[in-house]
Amino acid sequence: MIQYMTKSKFKLLMECPTKLYYADKQEYSNKKREDSFLKALAEGGYQVEALAQCYYPNGILIPSDNNEEAVSLTKEYLDNEQVTLFQAAIQHEGYFIRTDILIKNKNHLKLIEVKAKSINKEQHLKIEKKDGFINSEWKPYIADVAFQKLVIQKAYPAYSISSFLMLVDKDSICPTDGLNQKFLIKRDSNGRVKVEKSMSLSADDLSVHILKEINTDLYIEKIWGECDENGVTFKDLFNQYCLHYFENKKIKPVLTKECAICQFKTDQFDLDSGLKSGFKECWQEILNYNDRDFDEPNVLELWNYRKKDQCLKLGLIKLKDFHEDDLSVKGDGKPGISASQRQWLQITKAKEKDSNFWIDIENLQSELSSWIYPLHFIDFETAMLPIPFKKGAHPYQGIAFQFSHHILDENGKVEHRGQFLNANPGVDPTIDFIRALKMELSSDAGTIFRYSDHENTYLNMILKQLDSLSLLETERNELSAFIKTITKSTNDSHDKWYGARCMVDLLELVKRYYYDPVMKGSNSIKKVLPAILQRSKFLQNKYGRAIYGVENEIPSKNYENYQWIIMKNGEVKDPYTLLPPLNKEATNEEIEFLFEDEHLKEGGAATIAYAKMQCMEMSEFEREDIRKALLKYCELDTLAMVMIVEAWIDMLQKQYGD
Repeated sequence: MIQYMTKSKFKLLMECPTKLYYADKQEYSNKKREDSFLKALAEGGYQVEALAQCYYPNGILIPSDNNEEAVSLTKEYLDNEQVTLFQAAIQHEGYFIRTDILIKNKNHLKLIEVKAKSINKEQHLKIEKKDGFINSEWKPYIADVAFQKLVIQKAYPAYSISSFLMLVDKDSICPTDGLNQKFLIKRDSNGRVKVEKSMSLSADDLSVHILKEINTDLYIEKIWGECDENGVTFKDLFNQYCLHYFENKKIKPVLTKECAICQFKTDQFDLDSGLKSGFKECWQEILNYNDRDFDEPNVLELWNYRKKDQCLKLGLIKLKDFHEDDLSVKGDGKPGISASQRQWLQITKAKEKDSNFWIDIENLQSELSSWIYPLHFIDFETAMLPIPFKKGAHPYQGIAFQFSHHILDENGKVEHRGQFLNANPGVDPTIDFIRALKMELSSDAGTIFRYSDHENTYLNMILKQLDSLSLLETERNELSAFIKTITKSTNDSHDKWYGARCMVDLLELVKRYYYDPVMKGSNSIKKVLPAILQRSKFLQNKYGRAIYGVENEIPSKNYENYQWIIMKNGEVKDPYTLLPPLNKEATNEEIEFLFEDEHLKEGGAATIAYAKMQCMEMSEFEREDIRKALLKYCELDTLAMVMIVEAWIDMLQKQYGD
C-alpha cells in the first residue's frame, strides 16, 4: 500500500519531522489515532465545514470511499469551465490531498480550507508579525493551505491558483435561532462521518455569513521562504523531509520541549501490548540513554520553565545537573514560594533524591484561618460552540453547561450538596445554570473554592451575557450582583471589582504551599489528587471504606456505597482511572494529547461528550449513559478538591494539634 504525503502527515511534519517515520508503523504507540474525529467534534469542525458548503449551493461533493475513484472523478469535473467541488481529491506522485472547497473558473482555481478557528479584525492584523514572520499561533493553519496549494500546483501546473482560509468570524452575529441544530453528525456502519443538513435550513439562516474568507497567498510565500539557522528555506527542508518519508528513512530527531507531549510515548498498557516508544528511540539516538536514564527527572518535567529548548540544545537535560544560577531564583514578596523558588525546590528534590512532599505549614495555616465554614467547592464544565444557539449571539460565546458542588463543614462532614447539567440539544443553559449556582451558594457566607481561573473567567462571560438574556430587570440585577460577589474582574474588563466572597483558587494554594515529587512538575488536579492520596493516611482511612454515597456518612448525588481508596501493589489507584472513559473512542489520557489549551487538556473529555449530545445522532439510552458519566466525573472533580483540603487540614493538625 502506497503511503502518501497527506494533510495529516504534513501536520506531523510541522510538529516534528521525525514523527513521519513512526506515523504509519503499527508497532509504535500512537495516542492520536482518533485525533481527527474527536478534535473536530470538540471544536465544531464538522458543522463548520457543512455550513461553509451551504454558502456554495451548486457545489458537488466528491465521494470519499475510494481515493483512486475520487481522483479520477475530480479530474472529470475539472474539465468543466466552471465548477465548485467539496472534498476534491488531488494526487501527484507521492502527494495526496482532499480539499475542503475547490472552485474552478476557466483557468483559475480557488482553494478554500475551512477551519473551526475564530478570528476578528484585531486578530487578522496579527497573523503577520512586525518582523515579517508569520505568528506562531497561525503558522499551522497557513502551512496547511501552503501544502495543499503546492500539491495543486504540481498536479495542475497550467492553472493560476489563489488560496484562502475560511474561519469563524467572532465579530459576526448569528441571524437566527437554532442554527447549530441544523447540522447533525452521523457515523455509518463503517465508522465514516457525515453531516446531515436539516431540511429546515433557510435563506434567513444564511443571510449573515458567520464564516469569513482570509486570503493566504502572501502568507504562504513568507512561510516557504522562512530560513532555518543554516539559511535553508522551509521549502527546501520540506522537499528533503518528503524524500526521507517516501524512502522510509527516519529524519534525525531534534529534541525540543514538545517532546513532553509526543504522542509516540508508551504507557504500561502499551508496553504490555508489545508496542514501541518513538519518543524513547529518539532520545536514545541523540543522548545514548538507557532505561535507567529515563527514570531520572529531566527538564521536560520542570514546571513552568521557559528555557527548556535552550537547555536541550546545550545538553542540560537531567534536573540533577542544574545549578541555582541556571534559574535566577528569587522570591516575590508574597506568602509561600515564588515560581522560580518552586522550580528550584523541584530540582533540589531531584538532586538529593528526596521523595518526600513539601508543605508550607505556617503560611497554609494562616490561609486556613481566614476561611469561613462551611467550605464550598465548585467545578464547571464548559464549551465554546462556533455556531451559536440563538439569534444575536456571537460565535464561540462561552457556555457553562454543568457544575458540581461539594461542601465541607468545620466538623469534617462532607456532602455532595448539588449539581447542574443541561446538555439538551439546542438549549442555551446559561440562565438556568447561573440561577442554580446562585441557589447553591447563597444559603451561607462560607468560603468558595475553585481550581484554576476557569470558573472566574466563565462567570465574567456570563455577566456580560446577562444584558442579552430574557430576564426581568430585578432578576438581572440580582444575578449580576451575585456574580460580582463571588468573582474578580478579568484583565479585559472595563469595570474593576473584587468580590467580598471572591472564590479562592485552590490551584494557586497548591503552587505556593505544596509540592510533591510524584506530581512530576504538574499541578493539574488529576496529578495532585493521586499524589496526596498516596501521602495521606487520613484520606486512606476515611475513603478506604464504602461510605461514599451513604446518606448518614457522605451523601452523594451519583454514587452509592462507593469506596474511593483501592490499593494495588502498595499504592493507591488513581480515582480517575476507576471510572470508565467518558468517550468510548479514546481514554481520557489520550484525549489530553488532542489539545494544546490547558483547560481542554483537563476538561476536553467533557467538552467532547457535550458536543456529542448536541450534534450527534444517538439513542436516548446513549444520551442518558453520557449524562450519568458526566455527572460522575464532575462530582469527582469537586470531591478531589475536598480531599486535598482535608489532607492539608490533617497535616496542619498534626503539626499544631487540634
